[in-house]
Amino acid sequence: MQLQACLNGARAALEHGRLATAVDAVLAEEAVGAVVAGARSLHVHPKDDRGVDSLRPRDVAIWVSVLRELCPGVPVGVTTGEWAAPDPATRSEWIAEWDVLPDFASVNWHEDGAEEVARLLLARGVEVEAGLWNAQAARRFASSPSRGACFRILVELPDVGAHEAARLAPDLIATAREAAPHAAILLHGEERSAWPALDLAIHLDLEARIGLEDTLWLPDGSRADGNPVLVAAALGRSQTSVTGPR
Repeated sequence: MQLQACLNGARAALEHGRLATAVDAVLAEEAVGAVVAGARSLHVHPKDDRGVDSLRPRDVAIWVSVLRELCPGVPVGVTTGEWAAPDPATRSEWIAEWDVLPDFASVNWHEDGAEEVARLLLARGVEVEAGLWNAQAARRFASSPSRGACFRILVELPDVGAHEAARLAPDLIATAREAAPHAAILLHGEERSAWPALDLAIHLDLEARIGLEDTLWLPDGSRADGNPVLVAAALGRSQTSVTGPR
């Protein structure tokens, strides 16, 4: 299974002791540990000096450069979430000034300015993951001029139970496949839907992701020690012939 590790997200540091909010030993241990456990790529939210998500060129450069040094050859991706730069013009301005480019970046298609951000990233040679959170985002993506240039589509399920996750996923996946038939599809959830989405991704032979951004808990309900154990648990499930969502 092609598994991505989502190391930190926009969570507050107090939520878990292994959430990297600075370029420090925690980031190094979590990133290297996730790769050793079997993650094929890393998704990270660069932070500023206050530990807040940032798209500023300096912050992106530091985080991407350090992760590349720690995990050579492993693709590194970043968020472009509007919470890190609510004004679309500012978001595009900062991305245009990035001097260290990530391998890929996630663009949430429900956000204002998504099309412009995607075009700018593609023009700069950064691969785009299109994030589809809901039916409205999927419809917007289906009519996007950039849809054929996106290399991966993130079908992202909200914090819902297993049955609701299984109900929501098929339509989003179908729209993604129709809109961009050559793009890979990565299915993931958050909180309650994180493990059901991963099991469904295994069942459907899709790419998946796991990490402290999406869940702080292992499938058995115990609190995860960090990203490496989450990655190991995910790959363990893929090796036990999961036949459907749990």
